[in-house]
Amino acid sequence: MALRMSTLFLRTLRDDPADAEVASHRLLVRAGYIRRAAPGIYTWLPLGLKVLAKVEAVVREEMDAIGGQEVHFPALLPREPYEATGRWDEYGDGLFRLQDRKANDYLLAPTHEEMFTLLVKDLYSSYKDLPAYLYQIQTKYRDEARPRAGLLRGREFVMKDSYSFTVDDAGLEEAYDAHRAAYLRIFERLGLEVVPVRATSGAMGGSRSEEFLHPTEVGEDTFVESDGGYRANVEAVTTVAPEPLSEEAMAALPAAEVKDTPASTTIAALVDVANGLNPREGAPWTAADTLKCVVVAAVVEGGERRLFVVAVPGDREVDLKRLEATAGPALGLVGEPTLEAATAEDLAKHPALVKGYIGPGAAGAVEGTPVLGAEGSVSGLPFFVDPRIAPGTVWVTGANADQQHVFGLVAGRDFHWDGVLEATAVREGDPAPDGSGPLHTRRGMEMGHIFQLGRKYAEALDLKVLDVNGKQVVVTMGSYGIGVTRAVAAIAERYHDEKGLVWPRAVAPADVHVVVATKGEDGVDAALALAAELEAEGLTVLVDDRPKVSPGVKFKDAELLGVPTAVVVGRGLADGELELKDRATGQARAIRVDSAAAEVLAVVRPQD
Repeated sequence: MALRMSTLFLRTLRDDPADAEVASHRLLVRAGYIRRAAPGIYTWLPLGLKVLAKVEAVVREEMDAIGGQEVHFPALLPREPYEATGRWDEYGDGLFRLQDRKANDYLLAPTHEEMFTLLVKDLYSSYKDLPAYLYQIQTKYRDEARPRAGLLRGREFVMKDSYSFTVDDAGLEEAYDAHRAAYLRIFERLGLEVVPVRATSGAMGGSRSEEFLHPTEVGEDTFVESDGGYRANVEAVTTVAPEPLSEEAMAALPAAEVKDTPASTTIAALVDVANGLNPREGAPWTAADTLKCVVVAAVVEGGERRLFVVAVPGDREVDLKRLEATAGPALGLVGEPTLEAATAEDLAKHPALVKGYIGPGAAGAVEGTPVLGAEGSVSGLPFFVDPRIAPGTVWVTGANADQQHVFGLVAGRDFHWDGVLEATAVREGDPAPDGSGPLHTRRGMEMGHIFQLGRKYAEALDLKVLDVNGKQVVVTMGSYGIGVTRAVAAIAERYHDEKGLVWPRAVAPADVHVVVATKGEDGVDAALALAAELEAEGLTVLVDDRPKVSPGVKFKDAELLGVPTAVVVGRGLADGELELKDRATGQARAIRVDSAAAEVLAVVRPQD
């Protein structure tokens, strides 16, 4: 039965919603596909659900094609499985926690690794049961601090998550490759360009990891690619470090020397002072010669702030997002902490940190080195360096004394560190770590993420099976996610123009939009007759039969709603003609009423 707009639960809006930042948010609300219920939470209306269902259908078909079997877990889950894997605490403030009337702890699931693992443990016990690929399409919950951009970053969203269970790493590789290929097919069918890039695993854990990013300027992720084919999320890029010098070569370098550097609390001021008061032969000092020691606070559960110091070249900026990916394990913390620049209150608790003149001595890298002016003032904070601070590199850095810097400080000879962290922002032109050329940066939107989890969750929850020799082995797992509601938004972001949405046919809420642009019942009768013929051929039809709505408003709504093919029942009906329009190109042509169904079918199903 045709969808008749005279009775359809739909109201289009002429004005943009006040909180809309991107086109997909603006148009999905204006066209009546979704409505805001609360920040980051949306109600799906009839047409929106039809688009969502079509995206889900594509995902299901491709998952079933690789042997996936669909299950469905509850969203309300007990605390205990997540506590067993450490993620009750790892997720921090991002987790929705609640209690029942008996004060038992529960959570609204952000993801379901634990539950899948326990389900397989409950039902399977032998290698003969494996491999198993299980998946679900289900609502997830994450307490985003700043939900924004409509469906692109919400607190409630639909995700397809699947998990592979195999007896060994070879099976994991096969499962990973099968899912990777399925993802590429899914996004091709949805009309979304994606770029698979290396990624970090974050709170998920595991080894090999890739994100599927849709290149777009509204994306929140930055990724890099080289002409030689290297691709990675900036968080996963490894820095090409200088070759370290031997101890003998470092010992032969000139001794470090403390010099007065008045009013030089910034890198730019330091460079100016150094070139004015302490010039060097051969080349002027630049920011790249300086070592900047940045104090960072890791905010952990309960709001505790743990300070550490990271040293980076002065011409580089600290990238807290990149730093978050590796700082947790280095600090002995569970999961990824939230990182912030240290505040004045933080620094006041550590008088050895002289703001604007912090050097490795105060960071605890050297136990009271006089040349640094650090005698007895070592702060004891963990001290890390960027990979560019390789043994034998020479720096100008703070002397831990007001208006003084040390020149010629040699890394690995004059100071040492607790660890090396990827701490700086990746820049256009940086070398690719695989030697494939300079890196180019692009913006992208994460559409999917796949992980080789290995045995992290299976070990934590004691998932084992008997192998071919009758010996118990820990099952090997993979995890694979696609943001289904995000895909709807991404498609809307990619396929629209100044008039409204332009859905690809694979996900459009209807195949054909029939617009009645005449007065009287003849136009409605003709529209419904055509709709009946098309539906008999398996098409879905939206009919705008609203009385007392002008043709101009109907045409604007048709453009806003974005159904790919429209048929206008207008003044030509008296002469036996209708108008067939293509939403994407705007092209229109006259067709005969008696052959209209065949003409429409030829457009909608050109291969038939």
